[in-house]
Amino acid sequence: MADERIGLIGLAVMGQSLSLNLADHGYEVVIFNRTAETTRSFIDGNPEQSRLIGTAEIERFVGELDRPRRIVLMVKAGEAVEAVLAHLVPRLDAGDVIVDGGNSFWADSERRSEQLATLGIRFLGTGISGGEQGARFGPSIMPGGNGWEEMREPLTAIAAKVDGEACCDWIGPGGSGHYVKMIHNGIEYADMQVIAEAYHLLRASGRSAAETAAVFRRFGEGSLSSYLMDITAQILEVADDDGEPLVEKILDAAAQKGTGRWTVEDALSRGQPTTVIAEAVLARSLSALKDERVHAASRLRGPSAPLVVEEREIEQALLASKIVCYAQGFMLIRACSGDLSWALQPARIAPLWRGGCIIRARMLNDITSAYRNDPELSNLLLDPHFADVIDNAQAAWRNVIAAAAKAGIPVPAYSAALSFYDGFRTARLPANLIQAQRDFFGAHTYERVDRDRGEHFHTQWAPGAATTPSS
Repeated sequence: MADERIGLIGLAVMGQSLSLNLADHGYEVVIFNRTAETTRSFIDGNPEQSRLIGTAEIERFVGELDRPRRIVLMVKAGEAVEAVLAHLVPRLDAGDVIVDGGNSFWADSERRSEQLATLGIRFLGTGISGGEQGARFGPSIMPGGNGWEEMREPLTAIAAKVDGEACCDWIGPGGSGHYVKMIHNGIEYADMQVIAEAYHLLRASGRSAAETAAVFRRFGEGSLSSYLMDITAQILEVADDDGEPLVEKILDAAAQKGTGRWTVEDALSRGQPTTVIAEAVLARSLSALKDERVHAASRLRGPSAPLVVEEREIEQALLASKIVCYAQGFMLIRACSGDLSWALQPARIAPLWRGGCIIRARMLNDITSAYRNDPELSNLLLDPHFADVIDNAQAAWRNVIAAAAKAGIPVPAYSAALSFYDGFRTARLPANLIQAQRDFFGAHTYERVDRDRGEHFHTQWAPGAATTPSS
């Protein structure tokens, strides 16, 4: 393996970190960036790393690589990837491998994989999570498409390791790698929102930022242990120049880059109720209406009752809601896998998120065990361990949501998670009335509980009208 060459295009933060990670593991990294000055600056800034080889022209870049060439793209998703491929592909040969390590939309990776396959070029759409530090010292890597055998060794070498296992494995065909990365990001949105709601409740109950940090550290010692919990405690402990908590001076308008919205849009297209992820995305959208909210705060009334909730109850509400976040993410993976015949295996996906990535958490050990114990598990909530955890947490979970409502504190993710749980465990929902309404105004038909599934009926709902089978 020593001194094998891999090409890398794109020297933004992730590209630089990944280049150094590859070099640390014995690979010579041939680098090309759109601006040659950036390449020179990066090489000059890392004089101790002799395995970095800078190039200023795409022709030389390609020429420095042995066949079959292995090239990693670390450029912005969308038009930038298309532009790089337009310059790169005509200079490649059949058998070469292109790895797109950016945050590309999964359907774009599906299309590119198919198009490049006609030229004999293998395309590996690869989700990479962990930010700058993860890319530098060990990210979670989710490759999907063609070319895995050529890239297995370098990608597993640079990935995070947990219990001796690399957080990197082939996901499936086409755009599946970037699809799973999209779901990771959707869960990330939801995880951040449920933590933010705990922060809101703790601060509203009168705790200082320092006291709230201490609470999060206690939470993080148990089942809620995770990267996001850890950085939340660290954030709350940082003071501004005047000694006041810096977090309290940050404008409460959350931005988003789109992967959470992609997840929700995909869920809607597949009829999957990823309600917690959707509420997390919408909560960011609501936060962005800062000026309108400030005006509304002076005009609209709410309750004046104090928040009465115990710290332990908040912990349990956070834990139960977090479990639902993951359950909904894996629901969507399962649905897409069936729709596209990808045969994705949650028992291989869950371990990839145990280290390196943003949503890494102790809980993922239990999720991995759940899917390894039952590869056909239809929903994470039906796993005996998680069913027991939620059963033990639900009284506190319900109390927190009720207390928040009485005090006028929004907890959209907790509420959505609990409503999903209650809906999922309810054998008969009021959708029968909705079907009757649809049939009344639009003759959309309905099925009956006393007849076989698939047999449809229509009723003329005016008095005295008959029910008839629908052809």
